[in-house]
Amino acid sequence: MSIWLTAIILGIVEGLTEFLPVSSTGHLILATELLGYDASRWAIFNIAIQPGAILAIVVLYRKLFWDMFTGFFRRDPVAIAFVRNLLLAFFPAVILGLAFGDYIELLLENAVVVAWALIIGGFAILLVERFAKTKDVGGVANVTTRQSILVGLVQCIAMIPGVSRSGATILGAMSFGVDRKTAAEFSFFLALPTLSGATALQLFKHRDAITSNDLGLIGLGAFVSFIVAWVVIKAFLAVVTRYGFAPFAWYRIIVGAAALVWLTMR
Repeated sequence: MSIWLTAIILGIVEGLTEFLPVSSTGHLILATELLGYDASRWAIFNIAIQPGAILAIVVLYRKLFWDMFTGFFRRDPVAIAFVRNLLLAFFPAVILGLAFGDYIELLLENAVVVAWALIIGGFAILLVERFAKTKDVGGVANVTTRQSILVGLVQCIAMIPGVSRSGATILGAMSFGVDRKTAAEFSFFLALPTLSGATALQLFKHRDAITSNDLGLIGLGAFVSFIVAWVVIKAFLAVVTRYGFAPFAWYRIIVGAAALVWLTMR
């Protein structure tokens, strides 16, 4: 298979899964295995194309971000609360990511860990959907300080490949009483500092492994992930508002089980 086609496929996988509660990292690892490539070689590529998906959030919510940015400097209470909540949820990932970053990198090459995490995460979604008591809080700015800190702590579980950062933050928010739509948007917005920081750190650590020949592939993968993520994000909120997260839970369970069977038999 052409290396350019591989970059396109991985870009599609990244864009499809980054903001859904199914684990983009896990899917990229499994896709790399299915394509027969060395997971460690493509691990940096998979990280480097994440800014494409992140940019989709920035573009889609550009008016909200601009309002929050300008409102923060005008000392608008809503904007201040919005920024405060994102920072409170972001800090735990910074601390644990720096502390356990090297160990986490080892897990990025383990497809079996991904498969089990997909299955367990699927059942976790079903449990939260069944038992969580939520209410409409009216947006991320109205999430409490306590809820923001707890969501940030839960997000750290997603450092295990296959858990899903978006899934962890959404389920964490719902477990602490936040409605589905706000929980999903909290996950979207929290992706900006979390994924940007993680990507920048990993690219800096592995800068010697990236050559000028890789830049074209990374650019193509990032562009594809941007386009696909744009489409997915616009549809995602409509789907979860109507059907909830159960469809994604069953998807995780089926894919995880199939991956375990395939990894055992190959």
